[in-house]
Amino acid sequence: MIRIATRSSAQARTQAEVVARAITAASGEATELVFVETLGDIKRDVPLHQLGGQGIFVKEVQQAVLQGLADVAIHSAKDLPSVATDGLTVSAWCERRDARDALVGNTLDGLAQGATVATGSVRRRAQLLTARPDLQFVDLRGNINTRLEKVPAGGAIVMAIAALEVLGLTHHVAQALDPNVFVPMIGQGCVAVECRTDDATTRGYVSVVDHAATRRSVEIERAFLAELGAGCSMPVGAHLDANDVLHMFMATGDTPSDRHAKRALPLPVSGDALEFARENARAVRASLQ
Repeated sequence: MIRIATRSSAQARTQAEVVARAITAASGEATELVFVETLGDIKRDVPLHQLGGQGIFVKEVQQAVLQGLADVAIHSAKDLPSVATDGLTVSAWCERRDARDALVGNTLDGLAQGATVATGSVRRRAQLLTARPDLQFVDLRGNINTRLEKVPAGGAIVMAIAALEVLGLTHHVAQALDPNVFVPMIGQGCVAVECRTDDATTRGYVSVVDHAATRRSVEIERAFLAELGAGCSMPVGAHLDANDVLHMFMATGDTPSDRHAKRALPLPVSGDALEFARENARAVRASLQ
């Protein structure tokens, strides 16, 4: 029996069930879901950036594996800290869904002057303000269905398309945002699967859901984030597109007057792609100092 630790939200549970079915189909091993409540789940009335950035949706799930209560931890890759957790290894980066952000309720051009957009992400606020400095913002927390009920009158909410895909809710999308302009969060659209580093048997079972192209893309994006030393409380994004162009974004804050830097560069034909991402992280950071 392979025990899979996951948050209990509909999105997290569905993602875990997909991994569980793939493991069972490949290995014949039975699986069991172990539901874990994280800090981000408990403090739903607190804005995400006030809870300490990345890790608020993963630490307790990781601890379930480290303490032997589960064998596998399932996360949305965008929630996973850029620094590896001692004793755990990401054994699979599952094939990426649509990495783009989307507006629900109205399109960007359809929003009236001064309209309200609901999002808890400072990255999304910073990027939307670059395009529409007139917009007003309110925080947005809760599960997917709860968020969909909180579209401000005449306004919009921002969602990851992948989250809507998981639950079959993409019909709510009013506009998919161009990822070359509205750069997604690192790892967005991907599910990460962690195992104990010393558990070679489980790591072997999990390897069946590892997607090589996604692993490459996400690890390059994460190298950018790791060099910045930033968490999700920072307005930062990176996305490797289908043409091997790395799109990078960072801002000093989430208001129109705050400085921001954006780059879009093809990966070198030869050389170390991870170091390329790190070098550009340093260049982006330097340009904002």
